[in-house]
Amino acid sequence: MSRWGITLPLAGIPLPKQRDLVKSLPDLGYTDVWSAETAGTDAFTPLALAAEWAPTLRLGTAIAPVYTRGPGLLAMQAATIAELAPGRFALGIGSSSPVIVQGWNAREFTEPFAHVRDTLRFLKPALAGEKVDGDFGSFRVSRFKLERAPEQPPQIMLAALRPGMLRLAAKEADGAITNWLAPTDVPKVRAELGADKELVARIFVCPTEDVAAARALGRMLISSYLTVPAYAAFHDWLGRTEALAEMHRLWAAGDRKGANAAIPDHVVDDLIVHGSLDRCRERVQEYVEQGLDTPAIMVLPSGADQFDVVRALGKK
Repeated sequence: MSRWGITLPLAGIPLPKQRDLVKSLPDLGYTDVWSAETAGTDAFTPLALAAEWAPTLRLGTAIAPVYTRGPGLLAMQAATIAELAPGRFALGIGSSSPVIVQGWNAREFTEPFAHVRDTLRFLKPALAGEKVDGDFGSFRVSRFKLERAPEQPPQIMLAALRPGMLRLAAKEADGAITNWLAPTDVPKVRAELGADKELVARIFVCPTEDVAAARALGRMLISSYLTVPAYAAFHDWLGRTEALAEMHRLWAAGDRKGANAAIPDHVVDDLIVHGSLDRCRERVQEYVEQGLDTPAIMVLPSGADQFDVVRALGKK
């Protein structure tokens, strides 16, 4: 099945006002709704509403951080959505970032690979309804058992940017979720994950033919994200070390404006989908043709009505 996803809720619009849009998504060609979690809505509540508003859509978290909830609570929230959307829920988990974990949630951000791995190994038996008791390495759980396990446990997918996590996803999870890549980067990611696991990617789409405006917004986002160590290492691995070296140098020196200006046009155009609505849809399809299973479109502000943009980007 060819999948076509959208990231919801849309920014700046109250969640209840998005009901009619969500109800229309299947008729527009969308198969999936993927949530996110930074400092807006949490990852699970919008999916609970979407399960009621559009009961044929697959729902996914991209991602729920493993540090900001205890393992038991994460299992409880996942079980709740799995019960609301049986067979249609994918739990995406990941480490998130030091800003979100330490700065905003007052939790230690240590050994992210181990903590994601251990959370995955806890969730699989917990969501299957087993009593879980033991030391997982980065944490210990004592005699946890869901009161009501979902009849169909959710898929569990890992946020993965580099070979280590991609290989863990290939070995122990149902797939991987990645972020900030170009269509031409997909084969390299796919090679580490393997052909038999699902690959989801959030794709940033700015539907405007004002190239300067799209690139200006793209540069702001790229400098904000790709200076985070995990993303910097990801793009080193993808081969952008030289292209982004000046951005990193100026950012480290505190020159944010200069760092933005130092990002080459071709990097922005690789990582941000922009242009006419038809061109944006075609560009997203290029990711699929390169080996992506599920695009999760993230609509960026372009001055157009966001509801109209979502409708126009549907896979018709």
